[in-house]
Amino acid sequence: MKRRPLFWKVYPYYFFVIFISLLLAALYGAREMRTLYIGQLTSTLEARARVAERLLKPLLSANETAQLDRECKEISRVSSTRITVVDARGVVLGDSHEDPLSMENHGTRPEIVLAYGDEVGVKTRYSNTRQANMMYVAIPVKQDNEVIAVVRVAVSVSAVENVLTSFYRNIAIGGVLIMVLAALISMAVLKRLTNPLRELRNGAGRFAAGNLDSRLPVPTTEEIADLSESMNKMAEQLDVRIKTIAQQRNEREAILSSMSEGIVALDADQKIVLLNRVVAGFLNLDITESRGETFYEVIRIPLVLEFVERAMHSTDITEMEIKMSGVSDKYFQARAAALKDSFGEKVGVVVVFNDITRLKKLESIRRDFVANVSHELRTPITAITGSVETLLDGAMDNSDDNRRFMEMIARHSDRLNSLIEDLLSLAQIESETEQIGAGLTRISVSDVIASSLLACQEKSRMNEVNISSSCDPNLEANINRGQLEQAITNLIDNAIKYSNRGSTVDVEVTSSGDEIVISVQDRGVGIAAEHLPRLFERFYRVDEARSRDAGGTGLGLAIVKHVAVAHKGRVSVDSILGKGSSFRIHLPRTQ
Repeated sequence: MKRRPLFWKVYPYYFFVIFISLLLAALYGAREMRTLYIGQLTSTLEARARVAERLLKPLLSANETAQLDRECKEISRVSSTRITVVDARGVVLGDSHEDPLSMENHGTRPEIVLAYGDEVGVKTRYSNTRQANMMYVAIPVKQDNEVIAVVRVAVSVSAVENVLTSFYRNIAIGGVLIMVLAALISMAVLKRLTNPLRELRNGAGRFAAGNLDSRLPVPTTEEIADLSESMNKMAEQLDVRIKTIAQQRNEREAILSSMSEGIVALDADQKIVLLNRVVAGFLNLDITESRGETFYEVIRIPLVLEFVERAMHSTDITEMEIKMSGVSDKYFQARAAALKDSFGEKVGVVVVFNDITRLKKLESIRRDFVANVSHELRTPITAITGSVETLLDGAMDNSDDNRRFMEMIARHSDRLNSLIEDLLSLAQIESETEQIGAGLTRISVSDVIASSLLACQEKSRMNEVNISSSCDPNLEANINRGQLEQAITNLIDNAIKYSNRGSTVDVEVTSSGDEIVISVQDRGVGIAAEHLPRLFERFYRVDEARSRDAGGTGLGLAIVKHVAVAHKGRVSVDSILGKGSSFRIHLPRTQ
């Protein structure tokens, strides 16, 4: 028999005993450590489940499944625990590691069944989803004493087994390695997940700031890629719609600004929703400060307020003529219609103000003109008719009466003819005034003055009135010779009529700045100041009896004014009672 050293005989036994002792101690320690670890793990998982329940319950009540799913992932990131939320029907509402939409119904999972029974479900089993042994802890989520969902937390038991196995070799190194490895892996995974989300956040900020032309990068992750594409499409559509709305608003503002009518829109509370500059001018409003204000707070015109109040309570179109008194009276035709929403319900009124002041003035001028013409025609016609009737009644047999009445007929016929000629001249001048530059020719002003003086020479001789003239022969202007000659002749003729015998009428032409001034000054009776503003109106007379005796038709100065306007000029007059008058025609000077 071969001999062996004691060492080798004893050592193996000692080694075996030590190995068995260490093995038993390790097994016992591993068992106790496993029991303690799993117990602590169960308590920890239940505590995490309770925390998750409190955080997720408001989202469950609000049915915000998308936010719930994101919160599951965020809680899992902080706690390193898988979290799953399942409703009462077993449908997965949120999961920290998987897409809830791709997960099967979890209503039959053992731990969830226990939680449905108002218990804390604790199970360790193989997970088909994670392909690993998992430890699950599920707790019920109650509302009004009814289980509405289950919050389940889980960890992999393989991690526990790895810890117990590495305990006999190098638990410290293993733990450090696992921690380092877990930290590196978590860092890489988290960074991979958060970078695209950070891009989405920055892009949403740019959209919110109004930069809708920017676009988000599309990552390779399907869910985040879909979200990026949806946000890009949303930004594009918002950009188009905002530009369309802006264009429509600009078009509306342009239309309202270009309208001659004043428009104001009021809501059901009579607050100003919309108004244009025209109505702001009509009603003396500030277009910026008035928007949003109550109509009766910014308007102090009783008739307008009464009209708006009536329109607010009417379903039909309301119309009213409104007179606004002031320095010069203004007239408006107001028309209001109901403002309706897309459902046809009345939500306010829109009021249109049309300034008819000019129409009223024209109507007044027309009535006065017809009345004046009728009156002016009646006088000579009455005289002619009376003379003819007197002649027919026997005055024709008396040669003196015959001649006297025939002279009266001739005189009133001439006056009637002069009146008709002045009316025709006035109508012709007004017609030519509408055609800009019609009949204007560049000629010497002194030639026109000379023709007018020649036309009035005989009358000045008969009235014993002298005429002096002063005009630069080189002064030229674009004028209608016939019209201007008639206007100057009318002024000189009037000056002769109302001048005292032996006095002088001064005709002077001067050039002042950008205009030529033709002045006719007499030294007659003069005109009172209250008559000066109306002197150039048709048929207006300061002294009607004297004017008719002088043979005037009442249209001479009206013709002068229209001739000046036809030449893009104006007229002016100064007069001192008892000392004389000065009438002027102002014409634009051309180079």
